[in-house]
Amino acid sequence: MRAMGGDQVEEAVSGAVAALRGAADRDWGVRAGRLEWSCRRTAEHIASDLISYAGQLAGRSADRYVPFRIDCDECESPEDLLQVVEATGALLAAAVRTTPREVRAFHPYPFRGADREGFAAMGVTEVLVHAHDVAEGLGIAYEPPAALCADVLTRIFPHVRPEPGPDHWRTLLWATGRGELPGRPALTSWHWSNTLVVPAERLTLQGVTPAAAADLRAGGTGGFEWITGGPFQGTRDAAGMVVKAYEAGVHRPEWGMFVLVRREDGRAVGGMGFHGAPDGEGRAEVGYDLAESARGNGYATEALRALSAWALAREDLTYLFATVDRANVPSQGVISRVGFTEVGTVEGEDGEQYAYELRG
Repeated sequence: MRAMGGDQVEEAVSGAVAALRGAADRDWGVRAGRLEWSCRRTAEHIASDLISYAGQLAGRSADRYVPFRIDCDECESPEDLLQVVEATGALLAAAVRTTPREVRAFHPYPFRGADREGFAAMGVTEVLVHAHDVAEGLGIAYEPPAALCADVLTRIFPHVRPEPGPDHWRTLLWATGRGELPGRPALTSWHWSNTLVVPAERLTLQGVTPAAAADLRAGGTGGFEWITGGPFQGTRDAAGMVVKAYEAGVHRPEWGMFVLVRREDGRAVGGMGFHGAPDGEGRAEVGYDLAESARGNGYATEALRALSAWALAREDLTYLFATVDRANVPSQGVISRVGFTEVGTVEGEDGEQYAYELRG
């Protein structure tokens, strides 16, 4: 799996600047594509976003934007603006590279926080789509690398079904309200989605992106540092479910998969999550597993209690459902300690299983 980091920020900025520099002698006072802004104002916006995201990571701001801004009043030409974009892009790339993986800083949508990969992906998105706006306004060609667009889509657009084939750029333009795709309605509003993190006492439950899920399914680490023996096969199987849902266009990241990460050392110990979004009855099924070397420490109980509390606080969920093999006594203990009630049995792939429910 290709990490989303400083290299991608630099790649996006250098490609956009190179394309726009070829039109630096034109009038940047014209409208930028479909935006109400001028090309100059749009370039200023790119720089403002890049420095803002760098400031969030560097300042470790947990509950608001760091209260500063930049202006480009002293920029006398488009070339001056492009130099500012290059500089602010370099600052974001540096902030991403020097920020520890576990750090999250404030961003309002949708879960009030993002990690370094999230800020890198947001910065890249701002560069790509607004460079497109400026290029469209100036009447020049611009198309970023397909791999860069795929990096963005699989990290902060997990709710967007990828278009079959290599044309990730058209998918990204459609996802940001800037283009059309056959069989899909035009978008008048759009959003990205950073990963959800659910805190527990000794752990954090960190949402898994489609990119990380694909890597886990293929035998990789998903970008996490695992304890000995991890990830367990059940985690890889669950990652495959995320990939299938993403490819089918039905993945909802908050009802996907989470990796359980120890606060003390940042190591992943297991996986937990949902089999999908709540159904018509408001029921969602939950499952989990731990690496063998992490078992017996109460991690599953702690994580399931935290995830259940988060889920039951939502309006779209009525109750949680879980099944446990009859022979899996330790997992039955986890379910019972969290407060699930046995409601009968169901037939599973390996025989009869106990069925449990938890209601708010």
